Amino acid sequence: MKTAELRLISELMKNSRRSDRELAKAIGVSQPTVSRMIAKLEKNGVLKEYTVIPDFNKLGFQILALTFANFETPADLQAMRELIEEYGRRLAEIPQAVMIERGIGENANGVVISLHETYSKYVEFQRWLKQFASSSRFELHNFIIDLNDKVHYRSLTLSTLAKYLMGMSVKEE
Repeated sequence: MKTAELRLISELMKNSRRSDRELAKAIGVSQPTVSRMIAKLEKNGVLKEYTVIPDFNKLGFQILALTFANFETPADLQAMRELIEEYGRRLAEIPQAVMIERGIGENANGVVISLHETYSKYVEFQRWLKQFASSSRFELHNFIIDLNDKVHYRSLTLSTLAKYLMGMSVKEE
């Protein structure tokens, strides 16, 4: 990826509400160049959406939960794939689940990141997840973040990643 594109992405991650003119000034190119780069990055799927990251606690959420799932691999791998796909489709219908991904680590092969207004609603969500135990053997492991906690080492933001991207673009020059 070109240095100017990395700089543009970095600036958008810091604040996607700025005009093309403001972005052009920040990265040292013309406004039409920024407009063309944005169109290209959107077309290629590099820029997926423009959004905000709110303070979830001020929106009424008390818990952010990471639920790690470890599905036992059955002898029939096709059946396993179908089960995980069905599980993912059903999870996608639940608004509390803000991210659902397959992966490897922490003795798990899937993770769900979810937000909950209360501990009781979190427990309901966990019960919902466990309903799949009848059709597959799996374990769930959880990491719960209290959004009411006064100590936050680094809250969810993309500014840190944006600074990292800027460092990458400087190395390329």
